[in-house]
Amino acid sequence: MTKFKPKLTRKSAVFIIIAAAALLAVIVLICSGGGLDTPEERAEYLASLGWEVDLSTEEERTVTLPSSLDGVLLTYNELQKQQGFDLTPYAGEDCRSYSYAVTNYPSGESGVIAQLIIHDGEVIAGDIHSSALGGFMHGLQ
Repeated sequence: MTKFKPKLTRKSAVFIIIAAAALLAVIVLICSGGGLDTPEERAEYLASLGWEVDLSTEEERTVTLPSSLDGVLLTYNELQKQQGFDLTPYAGEDCRSYSYAVTNYPSGESGVIAQLIIHDGEVIAGDIHSSALGGFMHGLQ
């Protein structure tokens, strides 16, 4: 009985290289997490944290962080640090702020807003807050 030994032809070698390159590209895309460039991507990000939002309520604006964090912004950054973010490296930078009405807040309360602060496609801060007088603010999770 003869053992089968597959031959590596030029055609199969090219196929293996192309398949490996495609697999590498998929891995890079998955690991990079992609940017949050569209409202749908931002809504998916918030959904991954348990928040459903109404995309028709999106408010977008440019926010320039001050070169030194102090006062209320320092307190806000403490909230961000509790959830793994830190605004300090972005001091003085222009960022984008996106906010959406939350449609599934556990208490059923209306006027609850999800806010994301994004720099170069990456979330660097975020919160859930109430727009009511004397409202609340907490982290995204």
